[in-house]
Amino acid sequence: MKKRVVVTGMGVVTPLGNTIEEFWNNLLKGVSGVDYITYFDTEDFPTKIGAQVKDFQGEKYMDKKELKKTDKFVQYAIAAAIEGWKDAGFKEGEYNPHKVGVVIGSGIGGIETFEQQHKIYLEKGVRRISPFFVPMMISNMAAGGVSIALGAKGPVSSVVTACATGTNAIGDAFKIIQRGDADVMVAGGAEAAITPMGLGGFCAARAVSTNNDDPQKASRPFDKNRDGFVMGEGAGVVILESLEHAQRRKAKILAEVVGYGWASDAFHVVQPAPKGEGGARAMELALIDAGISPEKIDYINAHGTSTDFNDRLETEAIKSIFKEHAYKLNISSTKSMTGHLLGAAGAIEFIACVMTVLEDKIHPTINYETPDPDCDLNYTPNKFVERRVNYAMSNSLGFGGHNATLVVKKWQS
Repeated sequence: MKKRVVVTGMGVVTPLGNTIEEFWNNLLKGVSGVDYITYFDTEDFPTKIGAQVKDFQGEKYMDKKELKKTDKFVQYAIAAAIEGWKDAGFKEGEYNPHKVGVVIGSGIGGIETFEQQHKIYLEKGVRRISPFFVPMMISNMAAGGVSIALGAKGPVSSVVTACATGTNAIGDAFKIIQRGDADVMVAGGAEAAITPMGLGGFCAARAVSTNNDDPQKASRPFDKNRDGFVMGEGAGVVILESLEHAQRRKAKILAEVVGYGWASDAFHVVQPAPKGEGGARAMELALIDAGISPEKIDYINAHGTSTDFNDRLETEAIKSIFKEHAYKLNISSTKSMTGHLLGAAGAIEFIACVMTVLEDKIHPTINYETPDPDCDLNYTPNKFVERRVNYAMSNSLGFGGHNATLVVKKWQS
């Protein structure tokens, strides 16, 4: 028999704040985290805007010596994980470290480290490359660093599925607990790719918005005048537990994870399949896994990138699964405010879903001004709404044709 899995803690590092309270309140207020990039000179870049993390204090989570040997994406992951662990309220002796695991992924990993060390190599030669270059750069170090920080000795792995990474990580962790391989899983995604090569690559692909004159309005999912996504960064981490383990230690339960679906487009490296077929299949599989009909879903946190193909085809996918019920759903895009956190996007969006079923409040899609006839659903434009939400769904669609969906349920004992 499958174990029931619940959420007992959450932590974030985002362009809208580095605590759950600040992040959620800013989402409800419709605050944009997008502004001009300050990390490097963007004079030669067609895009000069991004959603940077603000006021991050890595020294709260690691000593200064370790910080120098750790890429920013790992720092973000460790910070979010430690905050999530605190939120879950664990006490010494009430868990077995060999039954605590970690699944945290990153779409790109330590690209900032790679760029810095390559510059050193070109200017000073191979002998000046840092001995920490490889462990700073590789994507699994977010999971490895969190495992070390928390003393988690159970199943530890890393997911790399582009923009679906955070969702796949949480889904995989959910399944690990369901089958009894762990009691507790620390799961999510982390990214810190606002670098010259990171931004430059997306600029070359013409995937990012060039609305440099009005940064806070640049990310406009489902709006007719959308012109690309905005790069974001940060981390989102959740603490999942088997229900029996959470109840045994009298933990506060935030929500229950009930469904996970994933599917591949097998179509194109960056373009979604016609009619959003892969995303539709992921939603269908998540509903089957949850054992519920489409009509039970009240809210969908859309992938909603603010690109032409994604928003149109995700809308088609939703309509293909939900039929007439699609028009009764509330839908919103967190990326309208946070930008696109790439491998961390699905994690912070799942956290938004948990808050939605907790508080029965649905955050808006901001910058929705001009309806697109091809995107004709209720995207909760510009202002949050209050509505009872028993079931929420979170979608993530990634380069390479990766599609992943999670379903979370309001907690009821």
